[in-house]
Amino acid sequence: MPELIHIHPKDNVAVALKPIPAGTVFEGVAAKVDIPQGHKMALSPIGAGEQVIKYGFSIGHATEPIEAGAWVHTHNMKTNLSGEIDYTYNPSLQFPTHVETATFQGYRRRDGKVGIRNEIWILPTVGCVNDVAKALVQENKDLVSGSIDGLYTFPHPFGCSQTGEDHAQTRKLLAALAQHPNAGAVLVLCLGCENLTLDQFKAELGNYDEERVKFLVCQEVEDELEAGRKMLEQCASYAGQFKREAIPASELVVGMKCGGSDGLSGITANPTVGRFSDLLVAQGGSTVLTEVPEMFGAEGFLMDRCVNETVFQKAVAMINGFKEYFIRHNEVVYENPSPGNKAGGITTLEDKSCGCVQKGGSAPIMDVIGYGEQVTTKGLNMLYGPGNDLVSSTALTAAGAHLILFTTGRGTPFGAPAPTMKISSNTPLATKKSGWIDFNAGVVADGTRTLNEAAQDLMALVLEVASGKQTKTEEKGFREISIFKGGVTL
Repeated sequence: MPELIHIHPKDNVAVALKPIPAGTVFEGVAAKVDIPQGHKMALSPIGAGEQVIKYGFSIGHATEPIEAGAWVHTHNMKTNLSGEIDYTYNPSLQFPTHVETATFQGYRRRDGKVGIRNEIWILPTVGCVNDVAKALVQENKDLVSGSIDGLYTFPHPFGCSQTGEDHAQTRKLLAALAQHPNAGAVLVLCLGCENLTLDQFKAELGNYDEERVKFLVCQEVEDELEAGRKMLEQCASYAGQFKREAIPASELVVGMKCGGSDGLSGITANPTVGRFSDLLVAQGGSTVLTEVPEMFGAEGFLMDRCVNETVFQKAVAMINGFKEYFIRHNEVVYENPSPGNKAGGITTLEDKSCGCVQKGGSAPIMDVIGYGEQVTTKGLNMLYGPGNDLVSSTALTAAGAHLILFTTGRGTPFGAPAPTMKISSNTPLATKKSGWIDFNAGVVADGTRTLNEAAQDLMALVLEVASGKQTKTEEKGFREISIFKGGVTL
């Protein structure tokens, strides 16, 4: 097993694949000090003000002279990022070669859509009815039988006392969740006096199957738990009709997310997901990349892969629009990475971003979609959303992701409404947190699997999960949502 990795020929740093003691020699350079796992070691002298290169891109500049063999981190380098950037489109497109499409066992819906779960969802339109929704779940678990995979609710504090964009985002996000094909049936639970009115919700939802989506306004019935039971019985009767059948992988939509990243995330887990993405796209499937703030500084990996000028301009608007969102709130664009990221070896936002976008593989970017919007174009899509784990995973679900691949170097137990597969960047995490981790990409650092082999292994596991195998978060019942909010609360 190698002790460090020199990712790109242009790089002037190497990354420790395991803790490196002082004196360790790599490419003729001896480590001056102990280098923690995931952290960087200078391969040549770097002068003050000179660029630190990783992944073949600048990830910041040295703030003082750095000797060859020195530890390179927050104490001696910092970001180059500032505000908005003018971009030019220089297309460089690499379309994957089509390959034979695999199949999985999924649920074909009446509208032609496909789900990988057949669940009943209770969606509160306002936080005031959260506990009613929870009680309905607790009191009606007996309805989960036959082909019905579960009964769940997703509490949130919004739906009232919101204005403008926040109100619109809450309405759009909840309506998109109601349309998700993993839900065989949906009960929309209202209070009756909230800002998000029933008429608004139905207008946002558009045409819907009245057998699949039911509405209960608590203020209009004498006993909301009794009325809710009757409606859930109808939901169960409808959802119970669906059975698993063979579905081509070309109909899968897979979200891609990272959180609690470390210095190995961009070397093992994220590239494994990127190669998985290329494999799925080659079969005609779709993947979704989000976390816009974690694209800052890594635009070189993405912009020129937009399939045409129109998609490029949408990408520019998305990235600069998110920067303007930061600036509007008097926040610096580069207030990232997190303390945990830094402890794991990530130094600057460029460092984090260049690792983050590895999840997008090499396929062309076919479309850019807004928050609360759904995937309509096959292939790799970009989605407007923040880096926050819960908010962006909820947005990926609302975009239609059947499941989410979540890479992590530090570990996290949460789950989105869509099955959330945790992929570790290193073997120690997978060993320590076996109750959290579904797939260990640390085997790439260990030298026991190549990136291509790990991606093939991941594809096989994704098809198993799509066919009903539960993720670790599903086994524990960990599911939640968080809605993007940027404005005032009345």
